[in-house]
Formats: sequence, structure tokens, C-alpha cells
Amino acid sequence: MKALVITRLSGPDSLAVQNVPEPAVKARQTLVRVAAGGLNFADVMTTKGGYPGTPAPPLIAGREFSGVEENTGRRVMGYVQWAAFAERTAAYSHMLWPVPNGWSDEQAAAFPVNYFTAYLGYWQAGMTQPPAAGRTHRVLIHAVAGGVGTAAVQIGRLLGVEMYGTSSSDEKLARVSELGLEHGINYKRHDYEEVVKNLTHGEGVDAVFEMLGGEHTAKSLRCLRDFGRVIQYGTATGKAPQLDLRAMYAKSASVQGLWLTYLSQNREIMEPAWRQLSGWSAQGKLTPQIGHVFPMERAVEAYKLLEDGKNYGKVVLKIG
Repeated sequence: MKALVITRLSGPDSLAVQNVPEPAVKARQTLVRVAAGGLNFADVMTTKGGYPGTPAPPLIAGREFSGVEENTGRRVMGYVQWAAFAERTAAYSHMLWPVPNGWSDEQAAAFPVNYFTAYLGYWQAGMTQPPAAGRTHRVLIHAVAGGVGTAAVQIGRLLGVEMYGTSSSDEKLARVSELGLEHGINYKRHDYEEVVKNLTHGEGVDAVFEMLGGEHTAKSLRCLRDFGRVIQYGTATGKAPQLDLRAMYAKSASVQGLWLTYLSQNREIMEPAWRQLSGWSAQGKLTPQIGHVFPMERAVEAYKLLEDGKNYGKVVLKIG
């Protein structure tokens, strides 16, 4: 079968479509004929050896996909740690979910990582429950025009959260505002820390969804209200998160990690999340935002687009 292979850990240029053996199916796994794959920044990091636990190359790329379960014929979307970007992949049954009616393969491939990450971010921040009387939950979402960002805006709107979001262009912010973002911040033109401070009259937000790392973790801490949380789910800058301990002490704030690879193994967390997300999806309230679709043979171009932050919404690869 054909698969997208990381031939060495030297960046997206190391990707190549190659013929590889069919996957071996383990206990509690099922074989899926893959139609499309969702590209995430973790995939870019993996090509550079910057993702935790990356095996030695060569290895099949990808962790998110949609396709058809071979033993049942049902359309599914799923999540694996490796080897999603291939004509067939072996996935654990509890990490497969039925594709909502009317969704394309591309939309289904854009769902698992983005929407579970966004929903669990709200859950960890305590925002899936109503706020105290007379109070409104506030969140700052970095990279708001990306895959997780657009998912977080749709979910935040349903939860009644007041949302602030950063992006690199007014054009992308305008598109996200159509999904429900109230306060868009072009970080190339404005200091988002100052904008948040001014818009909230010095109070700050209850949570920041942070995936940049470096100085942005410290800046995000300073954007918080008392007892707020930075939900750290990535380090796209490649730099270790910096902490502003004075801000943490002064606001009784915290930084909490979110790693979907770890949380996805806990059914007591994933099943309630899926019940809520599937309910909203069935009601037509969630729509994965597809910005770019590439054939697998143009994967290098797709990876570089994501690496350069030029995407809106999800970047998807056509596999089958």
C-alpha cells in the first residue's frame, strides 16, 4: 500500500510517498481504509524529531484520519499516535467515532484532534459548567484562525463564553468573527497583552488556550484574571514555555498541560466529551473549517503551509 513516510528527522522535506507493508492488526484494533488525513502542528514537529516519543525513521506520518472501517463498512473518523497517512491504518476501536451525517471525508478528518482538544481545554478551565451568577467566562485563544482555534470558537459560542483571539491577519480574524469570535487581535499590529488588559478594564480572562510556548506562556499568564488558567497544549515556537512567577503568585493563577495523546486513553474523560460533541454535531452546530486540501503527493507543500502559519482552519491530505 502507499503511505506518507518520514524518511529522516530533518523537517517536511524528508517526507516521501512510498510503498509499505500492510499494517498488522493487534487485539482490540480494527482496519480502516483511509480517505483523508488531518494535518496538525504536531505532525510538523514530528518531522523534526520534536514530538515526544517519535520513533526512529523511517515511519509512517499522521495521527488523524477519516475512512471506512473494513469489517463493518461504516464511515469513521479516528485518532492514532502514528501511521494515519496511509491507504490503510490499524486503529483501536475506542478511538474511532462515526462520521456525522452529511459530512465530507475532509470534514471528518478535521474533527478528532481539533474538537476534542478545544472541548477538553474548556473542560480543564472549568468552562463546560455555567459561571457564577453575574459573571461571564472569558477566554483568550491563540492562533484562533487555525484548526483548534476555529473549533474553540464554535464550542465557546455554544458555551456562552466571551472570546478573544489572536491571529496574524485581519482577513483571517474577519473569517473567524463569522463563527462567533467577539474580539479579534492582530498580533502583528498590536500587543495582545495590552489589548486584553484594555478591553477587560484590567480584569483579564479566565483562561488562555496557549500553544506557542516561549515568552507567550508568561504573557498569557499576565492576561489572566484571579485564579485563571493557561491551558498549554503545544509549543509551536519550538521554545520551552517561560513562566512569570510574579503573575502566578499575584493572581493565584496556574499553567495546566493538555496532551490529547494522554487524555485519549481515559474513557471516563473521552466518552462524556464525545457525547457532548456528537450531540452538537448532530444538531448542525459544529462545522469543521477546511482551509486547504492537498493530495498526499503534495504533502511537503501542505506541511510547509502549516509550518509558516499561512493556513485558515484545517489543512487536509487526500489519501485514498
